[in-house]
Amino acid sequence: MDQARTLRKWADGASDAPRQPRVIAVTSGKGGVGKTNVVANLAVAFSQLGQRVLVLDADLGLGNVDVLFGIIPPYTLEHVLSGQKSISEIMIDGPAGIRILPTSSGTEEMTHLTAEQKLILLSELDRLEEEIDVFLIDTAAGISSNVIYFNTVAQEILVVATPEPTSVTDAYAIMKVLCRQHDEKRFNLLVNMVRGEQEGRDIFKKLSMVADQFLGVAIDYIGAVPFDDYLRMAVCQQKTVVERFPSSRSSLRFTELARDILQRPLNSTPKGNVQFLWKALLSRGSGPPPTSSIGERGA
Repeated sequence: MDQARTLRKWADGASDAPRQPRVIAVTSGKGGVGKTNVVANLAVAFSQLGQRVLVLDADLGLGNVDVLFGIIPPYTLEHVLSGQKSISEIMIDGPAGIRILPTSSGTEEMTHLTAEQKLILLSELDRLEEEIDVFLIDTAAGISSNVIYFNTVAQEILVVATPEPTSVTDAYAIMKVLCRQHDEKRFNLLVNMVRGEQEGRDIFKKLSMVADQFLGVAIDYIGAVPFDDYLRMAVCQQKTVVERFPSSRSSLRFTELARDILQRPLNSTPKGNVQFLWKALLSRGSGPPPTSSIGERGA
């Protein structure tokens, strides 16, 4: 607990100004890279380090964070947007004390939020800001309008990729869209399912070199998560590997990653404030911004 209190104090800082939560959008250009698994394990690891964690399943219409945790939510964000329930009424408790805002699955209407729906979410989430230390947003894969929204208003963007060439290409694609059309200049990279630490560093070097040359953006290497049998076993049991197999290689790596993220300086720009996040969504109106095709492979 001493370590958790120290990290909490460090994250709060010495200033008397109100502390703002760290808002991280976890995203990917390609599906199937283990993004939601990364979110779930980081959430538990953050909580074990003394942080108050809220997870938003932002894969609106195809949410599955609750499935990974083995939880069946009675209500989802769809009930909030329809005015039937409040945020506090749909919020569910997850392992290690984390809290989860589940979304619906198989609901096409959720993939395109209206201005009125964003206003409802704004007023509801405004009340939670002082209760959160880390706000993890699990976006959908790709470059849909909702994915772009959540990335551009989050404080930090964590791109998850695997060593597969298609995953690396699509990771570059989402950074390209966010840079050229939304002026994002800094990204964090996590390479998942690696055979060794060097494989992750090689992917980072490749992406960083191309992004610097053609986009002029900075990519910070968060690290890599090894693929091991314990991670697969945990998923099949609908548990996080951090809680189910705490001594496994992947579990220890997630804990190390969470600790490293907490020790990084918090971005001082307005991005990341929960209220700002939803006001930004609202101010952009109901129409999605133009995005380039992910099929455009040129730099």
